[in-house]
Amino acid sequence: MINIESKYDFPPALIERAVRAALDQQRESLDAHLSIVLTDNRKLRQLNRDYLGIDAPTDVLSFPASEADPETGARYLGDILISIPYARKSAQEAGHSLEAELQLLIVHGVLHLLGHDHAKPREKAKMWKAQREILEALGLGKIQIREE
Repeated sequence: MINIESKYDFPPALIERAVRAALDQQRESLDAHLSIVLTDNRKLRQLNRDYLGIDAPTDVLSFPASEADPETGARYLGDILISIPYARKSAQEAGHSLEAELQLLIVHGVLHLLGHDHAKPREKAKMWKAQREILEALGLGKIQIREE
């Protein structure tokens, strides 16, 4: 189950499709639960500062939980927060749609919830490979995460 919280108008099916593609590629149960919050630069900047010590907005933050839902017993993966204004700017700079950027950020966030990281070259290569495969399955093989 995917809990979506947003003040922006995106079709839930678009978000769910990206999550399911990532879970499927990673062989994770589609019964897993997670939350996605579509918000603004102010919120991401605050969280980035409070949790990572970086006082700047960012596109996506993931907060892994990896616990069981007490009501259903289903695995709760955690929360993904995405700044839509930041994503919109990144999409324009990269020359693709906001919807494509949103799917990229969701895939990236889900991979983080599942334990992937890109701090070290070997980990990054593994994560980028998984991300590329998922995006190709979504028909978005030409886009990739932009590094700053």
